[in-house]
Amino acid sequence: MIDWVTVVLLGLVEGMTEFIPVSSTGHLILVAHVLGYTGERAKTFEIFIQLGAIVAVVVLYKDTFLQLVTRRRGSGLAGVHGVGLLALTTMPILGVGFLFYSVIKQYLLGSPLVVAVGFAVGGVALIAAEHWLPRVRYVGLGALRWREALTIGLFQCLAIWPGTSRAAATILGGMLTGVARKTAAEYSFLAAVPAMCAAVGYDLLKSRGQLQAADIPTFAVGFVIAFLAALLTVKGFIRFVGSHTLRVFGWYRLVMAGLILWLLGSGSH
Repeated sequence: MIDWVTVVLLGLVEGMTEFIPVSSTGHLILVAHVLGYTGERAKTFEIFIQLGAIVAVVVLYKDTFLQLVTRRRGSGLAGVHGVGLLALTTMPILGVGFLFYSVIKQYLLGSPLVVAVGFAVGGVALIAAEHWLPRVRYVGLGALRWREALTIGLFQCLAIWPGTSRAAATILGGMLTGVARKTAAEYSFLAAVPAMCAAVGYDLLKSRGQLQAADIPTFAVGFVIAFLAALLTVKGFIRFVGSHTLRVFGWYRLVMAGLILWLLGSGSH
C-alpha cells in the first residue's frame, strides 16, 4: 500500500519535471526506486498523475486551446491549421507507443540504468545543440509550419526511452529546425496534451484490472499535487527560456547520470 509521503513526493516530482528537459519519467523511476514503490500498480500511478500536469497546461494555455476550435486562423496556433500541426506532431509517437508499449513497460520502465543512459545522452544533446544551433527563423506559434511540426513529432519519439525527456526531445527538435527557444518550449507544452492524454488513456485501459476503489484517494491526491507543481513550474520555465540557454539542464542531466551510475556501481539502493 502506498503511503501519503510517497504520494506527495511523486506528485511533486511529476509536476516539477514533466515540462522541463530533465525527464519526469526518469525522476519518477528513481524516486520510486529509492522509496521502494515498485510494481505494476506503481507504474500505473506514475502514469496517471501525469494527467495532473496535463491539466495544468490546459489551464495555462486555455485561450490557445479555445482558438483551435473557435477560430479558422489567428495570430498564434488556431483553427484547422493549429489542429493539423498538433496532429502531425502527435501521430509518430502514437504509432511508436502502440507498437512498443509492452516492451517499454516491461523492460524499460523501472530500470535506473536505463534512466542513467537517457540522462547522459540527453544531457550531451542539449549542450551540443546549444553550441551549434542554426539561425532562428520562426518566432511565435503562428510561424510554425508542417515541416517543423513533423520534425518535432519525430523527435518526440525519442522520449519512449526513460530518461530522455519528451520535453527535451521536442524542444530540441524545434530549435534544430530554426524555431526560437521560447516558441519551441511553448509548442512542446501544447503538443504534450494530445500525446500524453493518449498514452495515459491507453495505459489506464490496459491496467484497469489492477486498480481498485481503494486507489482513488491516493491517485486523486497525486493528481492534484502534480497539477499545482506543474502550474508553477511551467510559468517559471517560460520566463527562464526567454533569457537563458538550456545548457544548465544538460549539465544537470550529466551529473544525475554520473550519480546514478556511481550508486549502481557501489551497490547502493
